[in-house]
Amino acid sequence: MADRVTVIGWDGSPLTAAARSALGAATLVAGAAHHLALPEVPAAAERIRLGSVTLAARRIAGHRGTAVVLADGDPGFFGVVRTLRAPEFGLEVEVVPAVSSVAAAFARAGMPWDDAQVVVAHRRTLRRAVNVCRAHTKVAVLTSPGAGPAELGLLLEGVHRTFVICEELGTAREQVTILTSDKAADHTWRDPNVVIVIGGFVAAAEGGGWIAGRDPGTGPRGWALPAEAYGGALGEGETDLLRAAQLARLGPRVGDLVWDIGSGSGAFATEAARTGAAVIAVDRNPGSCARTEDSARRFGVQMQIVHGAAPHILEDLPEPDVVRVGGGGAAVVSAVADRRPQRIVTHAATRDAAELIGRDLTEHGYQVECALIQSVELDTRAWTEKERSVAFLLSGRLPDRAP
Repeated sequence: MADRVTVIGWDGSPLTAAARSALGAATLVAGAAHHLALPEVPAAAERIRLGSVTLAARRIAGHRGTAVVLADGDPGFFGVVRTLRAPEFGLEVEVVPAVSSVAAAFARAGMPWDDAQVVVAHRRTLRRAVNVCRAHTKVAVLTSPGAGPAELGLLLEGVHRTFVICEELGTAREQVTILTSDKAADHTWRDPNVVIVIGGFVAAAEGGGWIAGRDPGTGPRGWALPAEAYGGALGEGETDLLRAAQLARLGPRVGDLVWDIGSGSGAFATEAARTGAAVIAVDRNPGSCARTEDSARRFGVQMQIVHGAAPHILEDLPEPDVVRVGGGGAAVVSAVADRRPQRIVTHAATRDAAELIGRDLTEHGYQVECALIQSVELDTRAWTEKERSVAFLLSGRLPDRAP
């Protein structure tokens, strides 16, 4: 096992005295090519080109001597420190930090970033990173080869965002480019880079926040708010108890893409967006689209609103994680099931309609649940019935997909 392991963050600035001292004593140095080319790296030290951090950690664990790992930015922020400290390697790690690449990128842009989301985009996480960019007004994306500015721009089709692309921060080739997301695919970008993604409706705010990233306490307290919160009467499938049950069945979360088909007043779409998920609201009625947009603005949430009739309008939409079908019946539910989201919820007014939808979901491989939901609103002044609603709530879950 290495006698000592020092992780040095590098942001392009001259190395500190502590970093130079650690490097001078190193018998093994791991890092990217531009790190290993630094003049402070001892000529006699063994050098490891840092590709897989796990493989490098195994080499370091088997090394007898003093090891140094060089990494860009702050190595404790989405960096190598987490892997090196894994129990299987048994390494004791000292860290000499530097300015993180995210902090440097926002500094180059002259923007505060305590209210920003920070995500890592790899090939396997790219779609979820894009969904965060859909759902939030300020996101920093730590990119990787194959999951860079061009890929982000392509997957954000239909959503207008501005990109601040910071290439090779801290080096002589550093470059900052500002353009709209639809132009990002027209260029070739150098790694490593950080992309700041900004845009969308921004609700008015006073002063600074109190928690980094998205404030989970914004908006009114509670879910499945009454009709008055959405400007008046709601549709037959939008009662507060039905919406609450639909949200509970779908469980939208950060990184998800939610489709709300037949958005009506926008009540369900707005509440799904309040969870931090990305939302695409679809409705064939222009008035409903306008109400949905108004609801989103009132609550300060982001969503894409698509005017068109399902199921045909769904063909060009990006892949969903969970879907609420508020209108269109069995034909729309079947078209949604063809896209294989993890979960689907819908409702039916009659048992026959519920059985038809349930059979179709079962044929698509979904595990189906159905509940009859009846709610009666009472006037508490006289404890008399004001309004009654009854609906069959259907939900489908793919057993071979994550919950």
